[in-house]
Parts: sequence; C-alpha cells; structure tokens
Amino acid sequence: MAETAELETPPAAAVLPTDTVDQSETEQELVATDDNALTQATETAVTVTETDGNGAQKKTKKIIRRKRRPARPQVDPATVKSEPPPQTGTVFNIWYNKWSGGDREDKYLSKHAAPSRCNVAKDSGYTRADKVPGSYFCLFFARGVCPKGHECEYLHRLPTLHDLFNPNVDCFGRDKFNDYRDDMGGVGSFMRQNRTLYVGRIHATDDIEEVVSRHFAEWGQVDRIRVLTSRGVAFVTYTNEANAQFAKEAMAHQSLDHSEILNVRWATVDPNPLAQKREARRLEEQAAEAVRRALPADFVAELEGRDPEARKRKKIEGSFGLQGYEPPDEVWYTRTKELEDAGAAGQIEGSGQSLMIEPAAADSEAETGGGIFSSSAVAALRGLSGGNVTTKQAPKASGPLVAYGSDDESD
Repeated sequence: MAETAELETPPAAAVLPTDTVDQSETEQELVATDDNALTQATETAVTVTETDGNGAQKKTKKIIRRKRRPARPQVDPATVKSEPPPQTGTVFNIWYNKWSGGDREDKYLSKHAAPSRCNVAKDSGYTRADKVPGSYFCLFFARGVCPKGHECEYLHRLPTLHDLFNPNVDCFGRDKFNDYRDDMGGVGSFMRQNRTLYVGRIHATDDIEEVVSRHFAEWGQVDRIRVLTSRGVAFVTYTNEANAQFAKEAMAHQSLDHSEILNVRWATVDPNPLAQKREARRLEEQAAEAVRRALPADFVAELEGRDPEARKRKKIEGSFGLQGYEPPDEVWYTRTKELEDAGAAGQIEGSGQSLMIEPAAADSEAETGGGIFSSSAVAALRGLSGGNVTTKQAPKASGPLVAYGSDDESD
C-alpha cells in the first residue's frame, strides 16, 4: 500500500516532514496535558493519499496536534522583592497614589538604565490569558521583568492587527486620559489615535537610521521612520497603535548599539501639511475597509467595478442608444444620479397631472383672456349658472395715470 502526504500548515504550526504519518504516534505525542489545563496545541491538517490493491486512491485527512511553547519567566521569582516603589518624583499625588514631577523638574533624573529587556523570540509563549478572550498584554513582559511565565494572567506576545481594545484603555489595560502629560509620557490620551513615538538621546552615527529601524522593528510593523541625525532624535511610526504602546514600554530607558539611555515619549501632532493629508488619507482608507467588510462581497464588487455582470449591464444601459459608445464613469454616475433624483422628486412632489377643478394653464389663459377673475373662480361660476357666465377683458390703459385728485383740500 502506497501512501503520500500533503501538508496544510497554519502559520503558527511547525513544518512537518512529508513522509508517512503514523496516527498512533501522533496521538501519543500530543495527548499529555498539565494539571492546570494550560497546554495550548496547534493543529496541522495532513491529507494522506492511500492506494489500495485495485489501484483506487482514497484521501483521508488527519489532524496532528503539537504543543505550543509556554512563556518562560523573564526573571527569577526568588529575586522579586515586595517593597514600596522608590521615590521617582518631587511631589506625592494622593489622588493617584504616586510620585509626580520628577522627570519634569530634573531632566537628568530619568537617565538610569532599564534593569532588563524583553526578548520576544525566547520569552513569548502561551499563558493563562490565552484562554480568556479580550485579555490584555503583560506590562512587565514588555519591560522584560515578568517572573510568572506561563502562570501569568496577561498575554506574553506581541500585539497584532486582530487585537482590538476599547479606545479608553491601552493594550495593557491602563486607562487613558483626556490630554497628554506635559512631558508627553505616561499612558496617553484617548482624544486621538497616536502611533508615533519620540525617541531622544540617540548616539549620533552615520548609520543611525538603520540602527533605529533594526531595534524598533522588533515590536511590530513600522510604517515610517524619520531621523534628525544632528539632534540625535527619531520619530518612529507604527502601523498599529497597540504596537506603538508596546514599543514605548519595551524601549523606555533602553540602549541601542551604544551605551546611551533612550528617552521614549509620545510624539505631538505633526504640523507638516503633507503628514496631515497622509493621516487623513489613512483614516479614509480604514473607513472604506470597514465599509467593505460590513457590506456583502457581491455588492462591493459591483460598486468597485470588479463584477463582470455589472460591467456588462453598465455598458448596455450606458450607451444612451448609440451603438459602440461606451461612456466614461463620470457620465455614467452623473446620469444615474439624475435618474435617482428625478425618481425621488416624483415621489415627493407627486405626479404632474392637473387637477379636475383647475383647467390647464393654456386653456385658462385662452378662456379668461387675461380677465380679473382667476380660472378657478370662473369655473365655479360656470358650474353654478350652468355655463352661461362670460368674462370680459379689462380695458387696457392707453397712457400713464394723470390728474389724480380727491375731495381733500390739502391737494
């Protein structure tokens, strides 16, 4: 019996060899689960073609499950000490229960290196949060200091485009505010979608743009990078806002290829008109994509001109009775809008038929001859008298009115 295997591998699954697959070995390999039921498995569909003695081929589909890697602890839990946080500011805010004003009062106070850095390739994995839809990302995982590993209640991976959150919170579940802080740090504001980070204190070199791109591309897809080499400043724009939030926490007080300590903040609104137009165009594209997903696929194809039947109908109806004439899209849509407006006006105004009481305008003018009675009054009088009423045209004035007088002595 001959067997051939065809693999259909999902992105998260490992590539399997194309040799003969033993179902019993696969089941023994993946049946084991831990006590906390945290084992996550990736499924791989394998299509096996078997040939029997008569030469007939029979395809069977087998599901191979492989365990995903659990998230590893980034620091030793024994080294974690439950002590009150150190003083990081000059004023203690009793409302927010934290210190404030330190980074604003002394700009050199925040020049201390981060204790650790997240390594996505080694630290990411499944946690308890993978079983809970809508879970947030681990803030300590982004900073590289989470001691819980797969026991953590938050996600230990990078955000994707499919991770959607409430605009009032960030990807870590922290509440946003109405406005940004004075130093553009902190969680951010919910008044606008900010995908750009300000990165300061960069060691200026000739390859500064390549260094910044390599380090910040670890946290998600980068849309645009602008570097001011003389000032040691860069502006990094991500495609997804959640990746910008993750990168801000992951690269805070980190260093690039040198011993510098980065100052990562939210960027202000770009005053460049081209940047504003680009942002407006991006928002329009997002809105159009949302409309495409909400409407049926065939209707969207007809609107965008990708439906062959719609194009054929447009060619026939849009020829305006001229054989071989194919109007442009502007003429077609203008004519369609005119027909729609005419139909709507007919529904609103009603039909153009004249009423029975009032005769047509031309008939009334001929009958009345420009008299002082209206057509409706003449019709009513004719109805009362049996049609014997005649109208006489008022005499026309031969000249201007002169010698007007009255009995009043004041004239």
